[in-house]
Amino acid sequence: MSDDANSVGASNNADENLDSVLDVTAEAMAEATEAISGTESENSVRPDSASAASGSGSTELATLQAERDQYFEQMKRAHAELENYRRRVQREAELSARYASLPLIRDLLPALDNVARTIQAAEQTGRLEDLIQGLQMIVAQFDQVFTSHSAKQISAVGETFDPNLHEALQQIPTNEHPPMTVLQELERGYILHDRVIRPAKVLVACALPEESSSASEQ
Repeated sequence: MSDDANSVGASNNADENLDSVLDVTAEAMAEATEAISGTESENSVRPDSASAASGSGSTELATLQAERDQYFEQMKRAHAELENYRRRVQREAELSARYASLPLIRDLLPALDNVARTIQAAEQTGRLEDLIQGLQMIVAQFDQVFTSHSAKQISAVGETFDPNLHEALQQIPTNEHPPMTVLQELERGYILHDRVIRPAKVLVACALPEESSSASEQ
C-alpha cells in the first residue's frame, strides 16, 4: 500500500473517531439538557408547594400566636386579681389584729363603771358592807365577761396541784389534806380554750416533817 492510501485511511479513521466523539458529546449534551430541564421543571413546581406550605404554616403560626396572646392576657388578669385579693386579705388581717381587743374592752366598760359607782357609794355612805357587796357583784360581772370570751377560771382550791395550771408559791405542812393539794388561791388563773392565760398562784399542802422523816426511815 502506498503512502497516499495510508494517509487516506488514517484520515478516514480520524473522521470516524471525530464523528463518534461528536456523537457521544451530543448525547451527553442531550442528557445534560434533559437533566437541566427536569431540574427546572422540579424547581418550577417546588416554589408553589413551598408557597402553599408556607401559607399554611403562617396561618397556623398566627393562630398559635393569637392563642398565646389570649392566654397571656388571661394570666395577667388572674395575677392582678390574685394580687388584689392578697392585699385585701392582708389589710383585713391587719385591721382584725389591730382591733382584736375591741369587743373585750367594750364588754369590760360596764364593769368598770360599776367599780366607779361602788367606790362613790362607799364614800357617801361609809358602809363597808355595801362596798364588799358591790365588789362581789363586780367580780361576778367580770367572770361573765370572761366566760363570754371563752376564758374560764382555773379550778384551784381542793384540787391536786397541776404544774400546767397552778404556780405554787409556798408549801404548807399539814396532815389535814393529802400532799400536793391546793389549800389556798392567792391569784386567780384563767385559761382560754386550751391555752393558759396565766396559772393560778396557790399554796400547796405537803407532809408534816415527822411523817416525811418516818416515811424515809421505812
